[in-house]
Amino acid sequence: MTNDSQLGPAARRAISDPATQVFVSAASAWEIATKYRIGKLPSMASVVHTLEVDVAKQGFDTLPIAFSHAQRAGLLAGEHRDPFDRMLIAQALTEGMPLATNETLFEQFGVARIW
Repeated sequence: MTNDSQLGPAARRAISDPATQVFVSAASAWEIATKYRIGKLPSMASVVHTLEVDVAKQGFDTLPIAFSHAQRAGLLAGEHRDPFDRMLIAQALTEGMPLATNETLFEQFGVARIW
């Protein structure tokens, strides 16, 4: 949504392909809002309060956090402590979805990554 130049070329192609159904996790909204609030993402000022509307305007779908996602995130093996990452991993695994991320660590959990 911010046309960040750091987005990987494969992820950019997949997201811009009209045949791709793109989901944005509620965990991403939670992380963006949290990091904006504590001053780590000041660049999100223009979208943080309208994120859900902006996601819909892009033609993306939202992915709520389900009970099964929370349970799986809590039970994930490994030392990765970031709760946002753990939720994204759990959602990707539970829903059988690849994840657009530069985080190579996600592969250790069996997540298919697009970047």
